[in-house]
Amino acid sequence: MKVFAVNSSPRKEGNTYQMINTVLNVCNDAGFDTEIYQAGGRSVQGCKACGSCGTHKGRCATDDWVNEVYPKMKEADAIILGSPTYFSDLTPELKALIDRCGFINRRDDTPFARKIGAAVSAVRRAGGIHTLDSIQHFFLISEMIIPGSSYWNMSLSLEVGDYKNDKEGMGTMERLGENIVWLLNKIKGDSI
Repeated sequence: MKVFAVNSSPRKEGNTYQMINTVLNVCNDAGFDTEIYQAGGRSVQGCKACGSCGTHKGRCATDDWVNEVYPKMKEADAIILGSPTYFSDLTPELKALIDRCGFINRRDDTPFARKIGAAVSAVRRAGGIHTLDSIQHFFLISEMIIPGSSYWNMSLSLEVGDYKNDKEGMGTMERLGENIVWLLNKIKGDSI
């Protein structure tokens, strides 16, 4: 089984990356294939509402890294989208990915339906719930399944490395990984 993650933080190995990596380590230990795509800090266009995704199944008319990510999302059994909290919301890179892949998914016979979707967010203090909600709304409208964890999928992390000091946040990410593994095994019909 494949778990694909997108890190929308411009800090390539910062707190959001570390959170995603904790989840993926649990998935790796269960024998799943995993991959993290670094989207943060890369130039991207928002959706132009051109409708071309209806004639170019599986592709957006704007040719940038979103067209690299969409097939990876389509192929994956579970998708993790990670974002630091920017003024109580997600990064512009992740918003562009959600908008564009959301439309491509709908025009491509909804391959995201019944996949697992998990959101994670690094947050200084507050606003992370809205960030998670923004991502999870994408999962829900795409007919995806959202696993929970022992707390909200966030870490109180501002400076690079703060995540390693957030024991509860680390435990939440480990439990999220366990729940993704359990749920994928149930969905795919494997015994646990």
